[in-house]
Amino acid sequence: MRITAIETLRLSRGITVHAGPVQWLWVRVHTDSGLIGLGETYPHPESEEAVVLSRLAPRLLGEDPRRIEGLWTSMFDAVAYSGWAGAELRAIGAVDMALWDLLGKSLGAPVYQLLGGATRSRIRTYNTCYDHISFLDEPERLAESLLEQGIRAMKIWPFDPIAKQTEGQWITPALIRQGIDPLRRIHTRFGDDMQVAMEFHGYWNLRCAIDIARACEEYQPMWLEEMLPQDNMDAYRELASSTSLPLTISERLMTTWQHRELLANRAARIVMPDISWCGGITEARKIANQAATHLLPVAPHNCGGPVLHAATMHLAAAIPNLYIAESVRRHYADEYLPVTGASPLPKDGFFDLPAGSGLGVDLLPEVMERPDLTRRRVEE
Repeated sequence: MRITAIETLRLSRGITVHAGPVQWLWVRVHTDSGLIGLGETYPHPESEEAVVLSRLAPRLLGEDPRRIEGLWTSMFDAVAYSGWAGAELRAIGAVDMALWDLLGKSLGAPVYQLLGGATRSRIRTYNTCYDHISFLDEPERLAESLLEQGIRAMKIWPFDPIAKQTEGQWITPALIRQGIDPLRRIHTRFGDDMQVAMEFHGYWNLRCAIDIARACEEYQPMWLEEMLPQDNMDAYRELASSTSLPLTISERLMTTWQHRELLANRAARIVMPDISWCGGITEARKIANQAATHLLPVAPHNCGGPVLHAATMHLAAAIPNLYIAESVRRHYADEYLPVTGASPLPKDGFFDLPAGSGLGVDLLPEVMERPDLTRRRVEE
């Protein structure tokens, strides 16, 4: 089997998340066997597309797509000298995902089987609350709606509006009380029935992060995620030593090398790679193995499109040190539907193991006819 073409697809209309509009880039790897592998990345499709077509495609055309590790090394070599921590790794992540999809399709097996088989019979999930119910205004109602569906863990980011107000450089006791209020209200109403993870998107300096973390301790959130920017692991270590709460870091780290430094400084208690961003399934599995050697669990970041969602569930099924897998109810119940059709829904807070060969997901035929679709292709 040989790779005969690399194709990119993107829609001009995206979805809206906390940071603004987000668009997905899909990569299709075509072969002479007729099989096509599908991968995905985000959030800047023009940049990632340019890397896929100009830098990675020349390394892939004519190659055997089943040689995944060798192709990953070749793709990384194509971008490493000029700097790789950005669109380059997101592009590699999409292609790598497509190669695993192809391998599974060629063998008639789900990707998690190729990763060593399932280590669990179902996958625990939490909901990241991009929702029609606001966690700022109606946190109890939002938590109750999730509990009614059996979802017993959720993630919110109530300190983000305050960080935008103060640029993350100062915070007062009154503002801390304002930010902590949704957590307090959910904890008061539901107690241990609902776990709440606190997301901070790297907006705060160390002094503010310490104050916020100490204030959160009374309500025992599931974790404190990405309180600081990603470029100072010593600061993260100081933050970790100042609080009894676990720190979760970070979807914005790429490759095993960046995660090596994180793990060496012992700041993280839960590790959160994003398959689309860290370098694909190949790197994500290695990162999970790295974390396991430090006796740390993994909670994969999963706020992208339907292909990333599927890949995340395959990784979550296979790795033994899974803590919990992220999912977004608004995505799988609504926004994936016009792209890939109905997605599996969680039952009692757990997803079933993924079905089908490869990643088990594909774009609907009508996507190819959409007027807002941009397709580009490089062939042998």
